[in-house]
Formats: sequence, C-alpha cells, structure tokens
Amino acid sequence: MKCIATLSKSFVRAAAGLTLGSLLLPIPAFAWGREGHFYINRAAAMAIPADMPAFLHTPENINAVEYLGPEPDRWNLLGGADLNDTLRPEHYILLDLADMAGPLPHKRLDYIRLLAAYQLTHPQTAGDFTPEKIGLQPYSAMEVYERLEAAMREYRRRIQANEDTKPVELAIVFYAGWMGHYVGDGGNPMHTSINYNGWVQENPDRYTVPGHNVHGKLENIFLPANIKQSDVTALVAPPQTFTDVFAAYVTYLRHSHTLVEKTYQIEKSGGFDGKGTPEAVQFTSERLAAAASMLRDMIYTAWTRSANPVSETSQKK
Repeated sequence: MKCIATLSKSFVRAAAGLTLGSLLLPIPAFAWGREGHFYINRAAAMAIPADMPAFLHTPENINAVEYLGPEPDRWNLLGGADLNDTLRPEHYILLDLADMAGPLPHKRLDYIRLLAAYQLTHPQTAGDFTPEKIGLQPYSAMEVYERLEAAMREYRRRIQANEDTKPVELAIVFYAGWMGHYVGDGGNPMHTSINYNGWVQENPDRYTVPGHNVHGKLENIFLPANIKQSDVTALVAPPQTFTDVFAAYVTYLRHSHTLVEKTYQIEKSGGFDGKGTPEAVQFTSERLAAAASMLRDMIYTAWTRSANPVSETSQKK
C-alpha cells in the first residue's frame, strides 16, 4: 500500500468521508452481520477456561453472551438519532489516518486531544481528523473491558462476604457480551481502514471501488450463506492472558489492518460471490476465530486481574 503520508488533501477528505457514507448502505453495515457476531461471542464463551466461575459455563449464560454479540448494532438500528450518531464511531478506527496524528494513547480523552492537536497544525484537513470521522474503536472495547474487570472484582468480594452473586453475574455476562461486539468489529479488516467500503487509495490492481457495497457483501450476504459456527469454533486459539491489555488489543487491530488488501484480493477474484471459494471461507472463518480468541482472552484476563486490588492493575491497562 502507498504510504498514507503521501495522500493529497483531496484524497484524505474523500477517505475520511467514507466513514459516514459507508454506514448508510442499503444493507445495514454491521461489522460481521448478526450471524458473525453470534459466532464470535458463542465461540469465545464456549472456550472460556475451566478455572473461571461455573456460572459462565452454563448453557443459559453462553446463550446470553451469544445473543449480546449484535447488541450495539441493535442500539444503532432501534434507538434514536442522537444515540445512533454518538455510537457510530465506536465501531471502527481508520488507522491509516489515526497514525498520522501520532501513536494511539491508552485513554479516550488523550486520543481526542491528540486529534485536536493535529487539527491545529493541519488546518487544511482539520475537518477530516475529528473523532467521529476517524473512529474510537479501541476505546469502546477497553472501556467495556474495564467495566467487566470491575464487575468480576465485585463478584469476588461478594463470594468472600457470602453475599448473593446473581446480580453481578448478570452484569458480568452483559459486559462480556457487549465487549464481544467491539472486539468482533476489530477483527474485520475493513473496520480499520480508509478502504472501508471500496478501495480509495491508488489502485493499480483495480480493486473494487466505492459504490459496489463490498462491505455489505462480505458481512451480510457471503458470511451467513457460507460460514457455520463450527468453522469458527474449530479455529479458536489456546487461551492466554495479557500483561498490557490495551497494547495487546492495538496489536490485534493492527494485524487486522494488515489484511485489508488481502480482503480486496479475495473479493476481486470472486471469493465472496455466491458460494465463494475455499480461500474466502478459510479467511473469513480465521478472522471470526481471531476475534473470538481475543474476546475469550480479554474475559480471562479480566478474571485473573480481578483477584488483585485496583491499584495493582490500573497501571497496566
């Protein structure tokens, strides 16, 4: 890919403008469609390690985590206009543009200040470097992660105090399922790129350009017709925990970003048409499984960290 730093002012504006335009597709622009988010959350819930609390392994709660996978998309579709406008940037981050402002900071407000500083020094393109255009995706995931860790710490406290744990179990299941949506979004290469719904950079390989609903074809047509839950579950990686959750999550996003061109190569060859190709099925299953693995590992990390006082974990987010 051509370095983003060489983009012209007009190109940057066109690329940033894709953020809003791509979400106004005839088919709702879910990150993986309803089925994809179901698959991710269910695969993660089924892979939770045995040393985690028993309530997380019950069929009822596995089903609940699965159901909650598409929940933020339901808010966008079924909520009011104010909610929709506010939540839309939570689902993506255009790393090509975000990196022009500098390294991603750990905290949302620091990121917003980083973009504001870039706007001041680049007034010609300032309107393209707002949080709602570039996106807030990693902060959505991390803020729900911290809610989950807090709820798990409360669960441990209630166990020790011999108090009823049912209310906090509900909170834990909700946070795990909610977090799964944003982790799932991050596994889709198109949710990390200016080439969100058509190739907008220099295009010598003639990848599909905007106006052909590439995004919706992958998520809402190809995936539900050709991918099964078992395809995803079989590819979930062994569990691990993270020392720095934010750093691990950004690494995960950046790996997704490296696969943007691969996505377009598969699309150009007809891989997402009809029954697709074996390569397309494998690629899509791997991306869903990567999201499920990341989700499971974040849930597991939240549980292991919740055994420590807040002061010992807050420095390593």
